[in-house]
Amino acid sequence: MEKQKKIKLSTLILMIFTAIYGFANTTVAYDQMGYASIIWYILAALLFFLPSALMLAEYGSAFKEAKGGIYSWLAGSIGEKWAFIGTFIWLSSWVIWMLSTSSKVWIPLSTLISGSDQTQTWSLFGLSSTQTIGLLGIAWILVVTFFATRGVSSIAKISSLGGIFVMFLTALFFVASIVILIANGGHLAEPINGMHSFVASPNPQFSSPMALISFVTYAVFAYAGMESMGGITDSMDRPEKTFPRGLIISTIAITIMYSLSIFLWGISTNWHEILGKNAVNLGNITYVLMNNLGLVLGHALHLSAGTSAGLGHLFARLTGLSMFMGYLGSFFVLIYSPLKSFILGSSPKLWPKKMTKLNKVGMPAYSMWLQAIIVAVFVFLVAFGGSAAKQFYLILTDMGNVSTSFPYLFLIGAFPFFKRRTDLDRPFEVYTSRLWTNVIVTLVLIVLVGGIGFTCLQPILEHDYITAFWTIIGPIFFGAVAWIFYRNAQKRSVDDQVASED
Repeated sequence: MEKQKKIKLSTLILMIFTAIYGFANTTVAYDQMGYASIIWYILAALLFFLPSALMLAEYGSAFKEAKGGIYSWLAGSIGEKWAFIGTFIWLSSWVIWMLSTSSKVWIPLSTLISGSDQTQTWSLFGLSSTQTIGLLGIAWILVVTFFATRGVSSIAKISSLGGIFVMFLTALFFVASIVILIANGGHLAEPINGMHSFVASPNPQFSSPMALISFVTYAVFAYAGMESMGGITDSMDRPEKTFPRGLIISTIAITIMYSLSIFLWGISTNWHEILGKNAVNLGNITYVLMNNLGLVLGHALHLSAGTSAGLGHLFARLTGLSMFMGYLGSFFVLIYSPLKSFILGSSPKLWPKKMTKLNKVGMPAYSMWLQAIIVAVFVFLVAFGGSAAKQFYLILTDMGNVSTSFPYLFLIGAFPFFKRRTDLDRPFEVYTSRLWTNVIVTLVLIVLVGGIGFTCLQPILEHDYITAFWTIIGPIFFGAVAWIFYRNAQKRSVDDQVASED
């Protein structure tokens, strides 16, 4: 049983790749900022991803036996109370990610079946397409939870499979783009007009300095998820070496992949011709671009119009299959790992007994089902709250971006306190100078606070109060719930102590 649980370096890299690298992030970036998104992704990697990955590697190697992942890291650095609140918000960020993805996951399935996104025409029981997708999202959450409660070995397998499918999709996109570039004599569909193309967005929604800065949360979100691997360090083979190596190799590979992928979209996609249309939204952008890639490849190879269109549909269907498997892999990791990190790593006194109880395969099944119900309720509220598909996916994307970025404020902010501890064995250490540690921590926090702040402020300035509400509410609501939960748990603990003394 023990041998089965040991996760090797190659499996860990695939799991990190599945949890972090999102092929769809490159299409969202190209849609929002065109070539100009490249510099933001590189800056996010240099100012956020690389320094924070090294911090997480230090946390993970020092607390290698801890079952609690980031809860154990925070509790060992800034104490139980802030660890509880920070980890609760972190857990909520993945609840919101699940909320967002459970609705988006039907787009690749629709594309796989139909060759294009038909979800906006779907209707069950006379409901609108948004409401129908909401109900299907609830069904998805319940089914994945059912299978995830069956054990960690199946999660590792499905997660790795998802990573392989995403790599296949990326390879297909790379090869097709290079063939188009050669066949078209080096001509780009989206021309480069000097440095202007790499600093100014073709998207009018991202023309103001504030909107430009708010894009940093998209870039930060694209790299988020590595901390979720902290919950499985106790299942790794030699975690003090495997975890840092896996993070560093993945960091470099993912940064290069993102930057190159965004540039390659310009080979096949002219921004104004393809993306400036109402039918394109943040939910289906990936399938629209891959369909167009197949179409352009057919034209570049001088195939007939019908064959080129068929190639476009084939590419869209392959994307649907790969993205569906990628979502499935991510879901199986993130429906279990964050919850396990928090509940099993924190003090049992903070939780009702049912929530810490494990089933026969070692999974916190009751807590996972409770999480599924909470996600289902949120999906229902957003889907039946009344908004068109374009705004619906924008709200979900903004909610996910802010909530996923927010917990890093705790993780990065706690790092100097972690470094002050002299009683820890540190098999992996990069930050040896206290001054430079504080400088880098401050810089990363400025990037995070700036991105989160501008993302929340932008819809308010545009008087889009519905998007503003859903963007801001996640961390605030869950932070307040965490504080109340912790206070009540402490009070219950004191009452129990008094009762036992009597």
